Amino acid sequence: MPAGRGPDDDAVAPLVRKATAWAWRLLVLLAAVVAALLLMWQLRVIVVPVFLAVILTALFLPLVDRLDARGVPRGGAVALVLLGGLALFGGIMTFVVSQFISGLPGLVEQVTRSIENATRWLIEGPAHLTRQQIDNAGETAITALRDNQEKLTTGALSTAVTLTEIVTGALLTLFTLIFLLHGGRGIYAYLTQIIPADTRDRVREAGRAGFGSLIGYIRATFLVALVDAVGIGAGLAILGVPLALPLASLVFLGAFVPLVGAVLTGFVAVVVALLAKGFIYALLTLGLIIAVQQLEAHVLQPFVMGRAVSIHPLAIVLAITTGAVLAGIIGALLAVPLLAFLNSAIRVLVAKPDGAEAEADDPDGLETSLTA
Repeated sequence: MPAGRGPDDDAVAPLVRKATAWAWRLLVLLAAVVAALLLMWQLRVIVVPVFLAVILTALFLPLVDRLDARGVPRGGAVALVLLGGLALFGGIMTFVVSQFISGLPGLVEQVTRSIENATRWLIEGPAHLTRQQIDNAGETAITALRDNQEKLTTGALSTAVTLTEIVTGALLTLFTLIFLLHGGRGIYAYLTQIIPADTRDRVREAGRAGFGSLIGYIRATFLVALVDAVGIGAGLAILGVPLALPLASLVFLGAFVPLVGAVLTGFVAVVVALLAKGFIYALLTLGLIIAVQQLEAHVLQPFVMGRAVSIHPLAIVLAITTGAVLAGIIGALLAVPLLAFLNSAIRVLVAKPDGAEAEADDPDGLETSLTA
């Protein structure tokens, strides 16, 4: 009888013993994951800006390294890249907002004309409604709005609190980004010193692999979002849909949330076209968005993303849903980049050191065939 086993253990089937051993390990792992998620939720005001800073670091670090390699001081390279990025972002946002302000009166006029046409159709068309019925429906909507005024006021106050958190998070993101761009590798090496020496190199290699995938993902997503915005914005401008440039900017931002973002921003563009131009133009806008998305899905993403950052669509949907539940829109934005990082990092961590050891652990090749 093997040491450490009693007579009662022999009466238990080996499969049951293995299942029990794995069960308590999985329970401990699940408890650790839940505890980590709860801690991150409590510290979300800090965690979310740090994650955003890491993603922005993946976007700007190659440019900073290139300037550093050409003799520009590291601090100067960081300042130059950040100031250039802020200037570019501020200029684009200023142009978009000015276009939105200048195009809003035209949109209001077109929507008003559409409402008048719809009202005329309801009165003269098959519905045969009276003007009194339509006015009563409008008064009912106004009454409901007044009854919910307290809720709207409470929502405005919560929005003010949210704006304060946004400003705080933006400043924290900026300072974290500066230090990560300037000495992120040293910070990572310092943090990984707490890991035992025999596995430290493997963990550092996994982190580098995950960050490399994150850089590839951010670059590819930025290019895909730019192509989507240019294609849809040009199409909306040709169709004469109001606010084409702001809608294109919305499409650009939505493209950073795979699958879900494109659908939501496309729906907004279709609604604007429906209200401003009518049903035919809404169908044309829908066809334009579907065409651009098909081009993205079948040409751009396979070509640009590559196998290095390929993730199963089900994993993407689950990650976006989880991120949205935990942290709202920001969580949905951060979910897929975090998944891309973990995908490559875990592959390195679980990989065998060499082929000989792998063959010794699995001489029949059963595990390899099951995981392939």
